[in-house]
Amino acid sequence: MSPSSLDELIEALRCLPGVGPKSAQRMAYHLLQRDQRGAARLGNALLHALEVLRHCARCNSFTEDEVCPRCANPRRDAALLCVVEMPADLAMIEQTQSYNGLYYVLMGRLSPLDGVGPRELRLDKLIARATEEGVREVILATNFTNEGEATAHTVASLLGARGVKVSRLSRGVPVGGELEHTDIGTIGQALIERRAV
Repeated sequence: MSPSSLDELIEALRCLPGVGPKSAQRMAYHLLQRDQRGAARLGNALLHALEVLRHCARCNSFTEDEVCPRCANPRRDAALLCVVEMPADLAMIEQTQSYNGLYYVLMGRLSPLDGVGPRELRLDKLIARATEEGVREVILATNFTNEGEATAHTVASLLGARGVKVSRLSRGVPVGGELEHTDIGTIGQALIERRAV
């Protein structure tokens, strides 16, 4: 017996990160019973995005054009290239309004247990982009997880071997944070990476 349309919808919603069977079921019922217009809008927006979005030829993020508006902007500092794991990480850095360079989005991180190696991340494309004339520094802004650290180390090794200047985001106590409420790993790293004032 084939699954019903409702079962298919619930199963489709489970593909979203952090959505289990119960959450998917609640979402499906909500969309069908309380927000059919929202459901139609969601479906149309998803179909449209799948049709028109592609990867930017320069930064690998999502765009509707060959090159995204950020990469095409002549006011951005082309000498700086910030490497992030996902487009959401790029968005967070942009929100700081403290960086005006360009980006490269890996669309993931190295994770050998999940079968994600340098080939799957297409690190060759990153290396080609980072070694273009005019790139003065590559800033590694991968997450401070085991996988993010391994990714940063691998990229730094590959680029360092080609004479590219590589830096890494520093870690430390959050702005407005109190030491007694900060984990010891963060405090320890802040001490190691302290700077003169």
